Amino acid sequence: MPSPAVTPTNLLYNLVATPGALFRYGRAGAIDLRLTGQLLVGTVPGVAAGSILRVYAAPGDREFRLLAAAVLLALGMWLCSGRGIRARPGWMTGTPLAITGLLVGVVGGIYGIGGGSLLGPMLVGAGLSVARVAPAAMASTLVTSTVGVGSYALLSLFTSGPVRPDWAIGLSCGLGGLVGGYVGARLQPHLPEAVLRALLGTVAVGLAALYILQASCLLGR
Repeated sequence: MPSPAVTPTNLLYNLVATPGALFRYGRAGAIDLRLTGQLLVGTVPGVAAGSILRVYAAPGDREFRLLAAAVLLALGMWLCSGRGIRARPGWMTGTPLAITGLLVGVVGGIYGIGGGSLLGPMLVGAGLSVARVAPAAMASTLVTSTVGVGSYALLSLFTSGPVRPDWAIGLSCGLGGLVGGYVGARLQPHLPEAVLRALLGTVAVGLAALYILQASCLLGR
């Protein structure tokens, strides 16, 4: 898919896929509205800024993959080790949380990840439970993806080139994610916290390895 259209297409996927999990979390009363609101304070302006950077000043695909690999590899190994940040309880709130959301929002706007895939490992690693983080990260991803898709649609009016999302791919992939997200949210309360942390860390390490492999292939072209 031509760049940067891949970014809004992935944001479109998030937009379609996340309501399934959120519906399940909402029925169970598991969504922490206070945590979600604190995340959105940073992620919403961040994704709008990231969209502009992606269209006008973002680095190439290879640079992104290496940067994402470094972040995900560190987070994944950290989670798999079972260690968290040794700090006073409740430190990840207010300004630190908003700044974290802002940075993740910018990354999400540039590369279309929505932010949840980074927010989840970061907040879990900071000591928050998976049960609390997952619904809030999903809700943040839904809102930021909505803002991101709107930002790219607006930018496409003033920019030449492939800026609009590929609606067919985004919607069709999103339908699969819609079902998968609901199933995952249903299974989450039945899995031990340690297993969820290890699973999240393993996925992060696996994604990092994939990004490194893709970056190597781009270098060889």
